Amino acid sequence: MPGVVDGVPLIIDCDTGIDDSLALLYACASAEAQIVAVTCVGGNVDARQVAENTRAVLELAGCEDVEVALGREMPLVRPVQTTPETHGPRGLGYAELPPARQPLSERHAADLIVAEARARPGELTLVTLGPLTNLAVAVLREPELPRLLRRWVLMGGAYRAPGNTAPTVEWNIHCDPEAAKVAFTAWSDRVESRPVALGLDVTERAKFTPEHMVRLARRAGSQPEDATSHGAHDDRSVASNPIVRFIADALRFYMEFHSRYDGFYGAFIHDPLALAAALDPSLVRTEALTVDVELGGTLTTGETVTDWRRVWGRPPNVDVAVEANASVFLDRFIERVGGLAERLVNVAS
Repeated sequence: MPGVVDGVPLIIDCDTGIDDSLALLYACASAEAQIVAVTCVGGNVDARQVAENTRAVLELAGCEDVEVALGREMPLVRPVQTTPETHGPRGLGYAELPPARQPLSERHAADLIVAEARARPGELTLVTLGPLTNLAVAVLREPELPRLLRRWVLMGGAYRAPGNTAPTVEWNIHCDPEAAKVAFTAWSDRVESRPVALGLDVTERAKFTPEHMVRLARRAGSQPEDATSHGAHDDRSVASNPIVRFIADALRFYMEFHSRYDGFYGAFIHDPLALAAALDPSLVRTEALTVDVELGGTLTTGETVTDWRRVWGRPPNVDVAVEANASVFLDRFIERVGGLAERLVNVAS
């Protein structure tokens, strides 16, 4: 498959809400993804709930042996903010999963990131799907981290697009702008390997609709109506396939949110696109740019200020995604995650 890198060892740092959970499913469904560990940060929900959600989703996907570590539970400076109106009170929409069986790692997320990077210098790809608190703590503990990692791919920022939290600010950066400032600054002199940033400019092109849900159900071997039907007296899908049921229940909450606030019945699945681009860089086209983070604005705190005209005269520190092949990604998501759902049911039967 063009662009796909064989055997990509990943650390995934996430704030597991709805789209993070889909990214975890995509990673578990991708043969080239070698998930070294998943680290947890607060954002969509509080960090403890993130850790519970993360382990439950990994167990759903048959990846229960992956180490899951809890990180810092507060942003570097600001109070915790969560978004239950977007992701539901527990972060997974209408979906319900059994309590996780596997215990949390004894390691702190930042220590895990540093230790694994030191043990495998130049090998690991770090994918951050939430606020950058854990990464900031890690790089403050190990300033050489940008050189120890092979790549850093992030979902975060709004570079030439409206924000989704404030007019110019994206949620992940908004939650801990000081951490984002630390992380972007740490990579400023790593010209040979800039972070790849997928902001709202491209992730809002990954629009998952009810039609995609029907296709995923078919690929999993479920009845198409399983994707859109739910019980008469509750909010749960009638699908018998556990992964199809989970995705249908989680995404219906997300789709209702977007219907209320964005004028369409569907869902932007930001985080799976970033995860997919970490595995296959050909999914996005990037431009090398200088990016900084606003910390003191009265209206713009958390804005990813991007020097499109190169007026600062500073070397670029971020490869900003400016185009994404959303249709290829969505087809691949359906094929991989639907295939995973089918395989797990066949194994269990």
